[in-house]
Amino acid sequence: MFPEYSELIARLRQEDPQFGQLFDQHCALDERIRNMEERIELASSMEIEVLKKEKLHLKDMLYFRLKSVAPH
Repeated sequence: MFPEYSELIARLRQEDPQFGQLFDQHCALDERIRNMEERIELASSMEIEVLKKEKLHLKDMLYFRLKSVAPH
């Protein structure tokens, strides 16, 4: 996710607990969705879509934070 910000992400994960928490939540949702899609965890397509929307919201929040602190 956001390879152009990989160094900034690493720094923020260490320095900003809120950013780190959002990042970890996004990664956990990503893994859960993958498991659901691979049928490891049974779920309806509606449940998966809800989780995907939540994951996208987290991604938007992370991107906004990255853009606000990235050098221009």
